[in-house]
Amino acid sequence: MRPIEEKRKEPLAIRKLPTGVRGLNEILGGGIPEFSFTVIAGLPGCGKTTLAHQIVFANATLEKPALYFSVLGESSLKMLRYQQQYSFFDVSKIGTAVRFISLADMALTQSLEAVLQEIIKQVTAIKPGIVVVDSFRSLESIHAGVIPKMEMTSGLQRLSQFLATWEATTFLVGEYFEEDVRLNPVFSLADGLVWLWQVAERNSVVRKLQVLKIRGQGSVPGLHTFRINENGVQAFSRTLGLLRGREDYTDRKRISLGLSELDAMLGGGVFEGDSILITGPSGTGKSALATQFIAEGLRQGDPGIMAIFEERPEGYLNRAGSFGLTLREAKEKGSLEILYLRPLDLSVDETMQAILDAIDRLGAKRLVIDSLVGFEMALAPGFRADFRESLYRMIGALTGAGVTILSTVEVEDTFNALSFSHYAISFLTDDIIRMRYVEINGQLRKVIMVIKMRGGNHSKDIREYVINDTGVVILHPRETGYDKMSSGLPQQSLQREETSPESKAKP
Repeated sequence: MRPIEEKRKEPLAIRKLPTGVRGLNEILGGGIPEFSFTVIAGLPGCGKTTLAHQIVFANATLEKPALYFSVLGESSLKMLRYQQQYSFFDVSKIGTAVRFISLADMALTQSLEAVLQEIIKQVTAIKPGIVVVDSFRSLESIHAGVIPKMEMTSGLQRLSQFLATWEATTFLVGEYFEEDVRLNPVFSLADGLVWLWQVAERNSVVRKLQVLKIRGQGSVPGLHTFRINENGVQAFSRTLGLLRGREDYTDRKRISLGLSELDAMLGGGVFEGDSILITGPSGTGKSALATQFIAEGLRQGDPGIMAIFEERPEGYLNRAGSFGLTLREAKEKGSLEILYLRPLDLSVDETMQAILDAIDRLGAKRLVIDSLVGFEMALAPGFRADFRESLYRMIGALTGAGVTILSTVEVEDTFNALSFSHYAISFLTDDIIRMRYVEINGQLRKVIMVIKMRGGNHSKDIREYVINDTGVVILHPRETGYDKMSSGLPQQSLQREETSPESKAKP
């Protein structure tokens, strides 16, 4: 007798509904599971209703309309007046694909059972694909103390089972407190729980969300920032960019920084996909070198991006023009994009999204961040505390995609120590180039040195340079008449007349 061969059953595939919110599908693990029962919770003003509307308009159709039950709070007319300011709002769907039903009068005058029966009646008649109850917490509050808690739980369970039977994806919106998660049965019955926060940090307001629960799929854990703008809600995952395709690093080519003498000090240039840190005090030419790096890429046919936080784009373009670098023309042609990011409640993930968008638009392979000090100051206070960790994720994601990053950071010259950066971020970078002042014969000179180069040998020389009408220029031959150049207070090793490369200031 042959053994009975059991047929292998494939797991049931659950369709995932798109949220219509950029970034949120990825955080949820692909979208909202169809026919699930999800709670959108948070305090007033954090964006719950806007999020619910965005999901509704992204999925409602004539065949599978959305039913939006409003209980207490804003009336439907008032709600629509504000929601139609967002780009996702489609007025042609109102009354057909998207239907609003007010339960306010019934909730105030009749029993909870009557309200639930009205919801069941409307769902049976219209057969919607999406059902929203906003705010379900107000419905609970009206009947709290009037009916036993067990009856409330029983009614909610019957409603969720009914909606699942009718193949409706359900959202309960409510103003809940964090301690309610332990006490309120709605959170035990829910398949998903998305919690929104609006946090005031000094003079900044930061919005965050967390997927506390979602059955049947893996979401991205942790807190994620989001912003509400003219497009509605936009979410920024804390793992943004880390899941993008990574470049093959087996045979990386070297690329020029736009300064031949510096390339030679680096053994022929930096490796493509490196993270380079240019560090030095104010006025040493960090931004000028960053501009030459981008200009060299443009000459090689590589589009570039400059994320600037201190100087305005017009000033950057004018200064580049004074060095004979035609960045303005490249910007007009679309091979260069300058991102001017200076809101005082910025998050690193939001910056990351802006940079990734620009990379996708241009196909860019070179990025300048000028400067890390300005970047940190543009962040909300709470994000500054995690700046190093966030920067680590950001640099890892971008270099992993083959983008070469040049960042500048200002450090103070003490003339008795060779400090690199008060951020302690040297481990984030592949290459470190130090620019500093030295005092020679009562005059400030500028010197440049390569401190670190991962994966390759580099020159140990300390080279003097000037900034002229072509940008940063390293002098030749190498200065050998002084010792202790890295101290900022060198000592003359040879007794000879020293000629300054720059004219001395007149007394």
